[in-house]
Amino acid sequence: MAREKEEVMSMIDTFKEFKELKNIDRSTMISVLEDSFRSVLAKMFETDENFDIIINPDKGDFEIWKNRQVVADDEVKNQNLEVSLSEARQTVEDIEVGEDFTEKVQFEKFGRRAILNLRQTLAAKILELQKDILYNKYKDQIGQIISAEVYQIWKREMLMVDEEGNELSLPRTEQIPSDNFRKGDQVRAVVLRVDNANNNPKIILSRTAPVFLQRLMEREIPEVADGTIRIVKIVRLPGERAKIAVETNDDRIDPVGACVGVKGGRIHSIVRELRGENLDVIPYTGNTQLFIQRALAPASISMINLHDESKTAEVFMNPEQVSLAIGKNGANIKLASLLTGYTIDVYREGDSDDIFLDDFSDVIEPWIIQSLKGIGLATAKAVLEADPQMVADQADLEDETVADVRSILQKEFDQ
Repeated sequence: MAREKEEVMSMIDTFKEFKELKNIDRSTMISVLEDSFRSVLAKMFETDENFDIIINPDKGDFEIWKNRQVVADDEVKNQNLEVSLSEARQTVEDIEVGEDFTEKVQFEKFGRRAILNLRQTLAAKILELQKDILYNKYKDQIGQIISAEVYQIWKREMLMVDEEGNELSLPRTEQIPSDNFRKGDQVRAVVLRVDNANNNPKIILSRTAPVFLQRLMEREIPEVADGTIRIVKIVRLPGERAKIAVETNDDRIDPVGACVGVKGGRIHSIVRELRGENLDVIPYTGNTQLFIQRALAPASISMINLHDESKTAEVFMNPEQVSLAIGKNGANIKLASLLTGYTIDVYREGDSDDIFLDDFSDVIEPWIIQSLKGIGLATAKAVLEADPQMVADQADLEDETVADVRSILQKEFDQ
């Protein structure tokens, strides 16, 4: 009996420790304990409605009271709900038939099986409550930056822990390519989403999402934080380059200058956090041609032909400007297309010897031509002058395919 009593009290002590660790409020803690007791009582007596449970978790104490109706000695049909008059009068001498009889129940007298059942029920409810708290906590933080400690590093993801010991996941696909963390490092990331399959919450973090860059700018640039400057759109090639379109309704403020700061002072810490990612801050405009022109900077454009229905733009420029428009590994033109929402095809102006790739559609498959145009290579000379490995990587083509295309194009010029 003493052992059973000790185990029951130990469970409440354990729950007190859990409460202190997870900051569970008193009412929730009492509710979980009471529900656990009632679940066990309902299994034992088919109902828990005639039991009163009083819990004082601060003292590690509890009381269970059983309520039954007094009936005549020969009319007891359910001993859980009814008590005979003679039995009741052994405790309360002047009690009468029809009155309620209440007696204190010693839970430990129910035996070891009941206590083990209570332990399992309590553990299950604590786990369920812990999952609910974790899910609700991070569901409200989606899109916000948090800091967590690296706990374990695997090939496909990095396991993090927050200040309360909750496990968080930073997948490899959500890490900047040049990220190189070690166990124990403090890492900043944005809460990307909260998966909750089978009531098993998993917190997914990201350092590559555009919103991560947006939140960093809100922290470092007061005008962005207070809404004076609005971030219209962000596109990124994480760790390599990003373009940010900004605008303001305050004519006294230069949105680009305010974001960059004197000698880049405001944006320097952001670049460092993003592992040297180059940030192009661009003033937004509703004029599509002007917006495309700004997005392709530092290249200078001579003329733009827009095709709004197909969302394509033919951009003409001097040959020496083409490499600037395309950028290293095609990054500049790819980001410009993502930022403006237009597929941008770059053409060399005044180069009568050049040939548009579309003119090769009878010998080069259209999807290959579209892949090449997607990285800013719209003419034969542009493909031939580009690094073959860069073309294969950026256009997602096989090396042999690139070699075949180059051979076809070169033969045309040889002829």
